[in-house]
Amino acid sequence: MLSRRHLAALLPPLLAAPAWAQDPYPNRPIKLIIPVGVAGATDIVGRLLAEAMTPRLGRPVVSENIAGAGSTIGAAAFLRQPADGYTLFIGTNNHPVMQAVRPDFPHDPARDFQAICLIARQPNVLTVHPSVPARDVAALLAWLRAEKDAANYGSTFPGATNHLAGELLKSLAGLDFTLVPYRTAALSVQDLVAGRVQFTIDSPMMLAPLIQEGRLRGLAVTGAERTDLLPGLPTLAEAGVPGYELTAWQVLFVKPGTPPEIAQKLTAAAEQAVADPAFRAKLRQNSAEPFPATSPALATAFVKDQTERWSAIVKRIGLKAE
Repeated sequence: MLSRRHLAALLPPLLAAPAWAQDPYPNRPIKLIIPVGVAGATDIVGRLLAEAMTPRLGRPVVSENIAGAGSTIGAAAFLRQPADGYTLFIGTNNHPVMQAVRPDFPHDPARDFQAICLIARQPNVLTVHPSVPARDVAALLAWLRAEKDAANYGSTFPGATNHLAGELLKSLAGLDFTLVPYRTAALSVQDLVAGRVQFTIDSPMMLAPLIQEGRLRGLAVTGAERTDLLPGLPTLAEAGVPGYELTAWQVLFVKPGTPPEIAQKLTAAAEQAVADPAFRAKLRQNSAEPFPATSPALATAFVKDQTERWSAIVKRIGLKAE
């Protein structure tokens, strides 16, 4: 039997054990907040990314949709979590305008979110229901000018990518169609197929298969250049709306204050996922492509640039959440 003296000699190292025997990060599942509804481009990219990062981190990366209010509900939920690397956030085009569209949102989209990796991008596609008597952009513009607010555009409010796309089209082309709000892009597309709205601008992830099936008609893409993701379609700028350019994107964020070694581990896992040919093939199957280069510095600069650009556009348009 051990004497009290022997037990006392053993206690200090036993008590000290947690200081040197803590499990390395990560030692439990990691949550990825997707601040939009299911089935849209950012939801699909986010779930593909979570799946690809899981084996690289050795713990499950679990996606959770927290949608609403132009991504601000999900963003606020993310910022309430500790800066420990166990909660990630994937932002898209509505991220840089959260504060511009909703001045009561207290967080700066560039300063209060630490961008660590550029993930994917995709041009949007201007798409009409077959009942619309227009087979090119010029004819659509003429029809919209004649219809005015009788023409309905399916949109996710407020400040979502397709909402910004519609507002930008209104502004640059001098149009006056009606934006019909939906909680998610998928619901908007459902009503477009049913003919309850006449047109939209949204992700080819959802729209390209419907265009190929003949259930919808694609007229133009919204990027600065044509894309082989949607061969044969001109850009909106070249088809009659000069200056129009919008590319949807997804960027991965951690919370500022995350320990550098943890942020570096997450960055490495995300960059390895984006570089993986299998992940890139899945992106392409969903009408998306990876950024040509990615790093925390590039991601930070990109978000800053997008925030400045789109905040100015929102101010010029006079767009505010109701």
